[in-house]
Amino acid sequence: MEQPQYLVDTNAIIDYLGQKLPIEGVQFMNEVIDAIPNVSVISKIELLGFNAPDQYYQLLVGLMNDAVVLDLTSEIVDISIDIRKKHRTKLPDAVIAATAIFYKFTLISRNISDFKNIKGLKVVNPYSI
Repeated sequence: MEQPQYLVDTNAIIDYLGQKLPIEGVQFMNEVIDAIPNVSVISKIELLGFNAPDQYYQLLVGLMNDAVVLDLTSEIVDISIDIRKKHRTKLPDAVIAATAIFYKFTLISRNISDFKNIKGLKVVNPYSI
């Protein structure tokens, strides 16, 4: 059986690097990060657009350099539009959800409520592992 693929949401990266996750969540995220994480271009923009102290910013840059950053495609745009119409989701969350759906990845996010009821989207909360 094939290993699941994950898309890591911005908040999961922040909580992981900020050492806020419970031990089970840290262990899970260690495996995901070690296997080369997938992130949406939206997460890259959110993370690197954050005004962090230089040492933390360099950590974020290093993580983004090691990650697979998934850019917008016309298919992801179309899925995002559909999600926004059906669920009134914020644009960044719609793009992240659409990216996970398009690539058939499970989304890792603590904001489960932001993504509930989106058809075809699997979400795992690193706090509930």
